[in-house]
Amino acid sequence: MRLATFRTLGGVDTVGVVEGDQLHPFPTWLTMLDVVGGGLDYARELAAKARQADGVPVSAVQLLAPLRPPSIRDFVTFEEHVEGVRRSVDGASGVPEAWYDAPTFYFTNPHSVLGDGDVVEFPSASRARDFELEVAVVVGREGRSLDAEQASAAIFGYVVLNDWSARDLQSREMQVGLGPAKGKDFANTLGPWIVTADEMDAYKDGDGFLQLRCSVEVNGELVGHDLLSNMGWSFETMIAYASRDSRVLPGDVLGSGTTGNGGCLAELWGLRGERTPPPLVDGDVVTVTVEGIGALTNRVGTAPEPPALPAFRAPSRDRDRTAMFPA
Repeated sequence: MRLATFRTLGGVDTVGVVEGDQLHPFPTWLTMLDVVGGGLDYARELAAKARQADGVPVSAVQLLAPLRPPSIRDFVTFEEHVEGVRRSVDGASGVPEAWYDAPTFYFTNPHSVLGDGDVVEFPSASRARDFELEVAVVVGREGRSLDAEQASAAIFGYVVLNDWSARDLQSREMQVGLGPAKGKDFANTLGPWIVTADEMDAYKDGDGFLQLRCSVEVNGELVGHDLLSNMGWSFETMIAYASRDSRVLPGDVLGSGTTGNGGCLAELWGLRGERTPPPLVDGDVVTVTVEGIGALTNRVGTAPEPPALPAFRAPSRDRDRTAMFPA
């Protein structure tokens, strides 16, 4: 099933099942988190009932981000991507040994999720603007310290993810040893819909990795392409690791990390030693496409300049308050 969230001409946000070029709405009080939390069998029941009524053309509605996830963990599972981006962002070469220990991730902002067709407004201070071609898994059930088999059963579906990056901001702030923060905080795009896990079985190789063709275009020109099966860890392993000594919840989104072979500009900049292709600019149109799931298209823009921050105040390093409250 392909499950979408869309806005009708009447301005109502609704969840539904996509069949061909038609959308069949679910009851209007349901959100995608309700559907995901109910599980695949519940989604199938809803879809069967929805198909009994007339649908609306996909072209007649506005597709939104399919869900508002409770959390987004973005992993980095492509070795080739690490090699290129590390050189570009950190000025270092090779892959850190620690990367091979486990599928590393960071938390990104679930409040800045955008959908297909939305304008992505980069921070006004950024000039090194980049896309990131990814696939994300959507968790369908709660779990803690799951093993790989339990993690597999927890998969609800998959969605295309574009994790936009302001590389210049990212490079500067990560010198502190934390982040990325504002280099990633402003936007990520999910969509165009969630494809349920059962639809992906035909694409699995012998190890259970998804052999999906992934590509990205800027203004209609191909920049990068890769197979999703080049991931170093499976989505099941990612869920198991995310849940270790912690919890995953229905609707949590876990990104694969950026594919190799030009899945982002920074990888190419690091490998080539120069910024070719150039960073994104206002008006650029980026389309990321994943076989079996769909395509996301967004136009690049610039956010209004934010108000200035107060400057750093050097502390006195006093250890008591005698200077403030003399005897």
